[in-house]
Amino acid sequence: MFIVGLTGGIGSGKSTVASAFHSLGAGLVDADIIARDVVAPGTLGLARIQDQFGDGILNDDGTLNRSKLRTEVFEDEGKRQWLNDLLHPLIREQMIHQCRQQTTPYTVLVIPLLVENRLQSLANRILVVDVAESIQLQRTMSRDNVSAQEAQAIMRRQASRWQRLHAADDIISNENIWAKTEKSVLQLHQHYLEFAKQTS
Repeated sequence: MFIVGLTGGIGSGKSTVASAFHSLGAGLVDADIIARDVVAPGTLGLARIQDQFGDGILNDDGTLNRSKLRTEVFEDEGKRQWLNDLLHPLIREQMIHQCRQQTTPYTVLVIPLLVENRLQSLANRILVVDVAESIQLQRTMSRDNVSAQEAQAIMRRQASRWQRLHAADDIISNENIWAKTEKSVLQLHQHYLEFAKQTS
């Protein structure tokens, strides 16, 4: 089981790059999707959150109101820590389980907060999708319809660009021309196939 841990700051284009690897035949496991699944209606995760924050944390259809939850925990370190202590083990367990189920030569495991949560040990190689912080800011404001101040606040809560690059085995620049990014993906795909053969 050869795993590439893919990470990058908000607005770096992690999902697009991960999809490009997947289209070449790599397995794909996404921590963001798992994070939604572990708080779906009927799960232990959602029940615990409802107990902690009350029924007002739910939408009318019984799903988690993510916007309200973000507001609740964003400026309250105690609440944020409680939520992390609940969700991180559930997400980690599912990530490992889903990686083990893959039948592809290697699997791309997308973890936005890989560096922040020190999850490097889950992967054989760490791939960072890198862009300048000014580009992160512009993309985040445009995509999420938030102010510069809000986007900067999110970025401050993440690892710095330097911290991510320091943790990287491989780096893909995704700043401008997609054709260049795609070429990097193809080159790394070939490398990962070789790495996977060597470790099998």
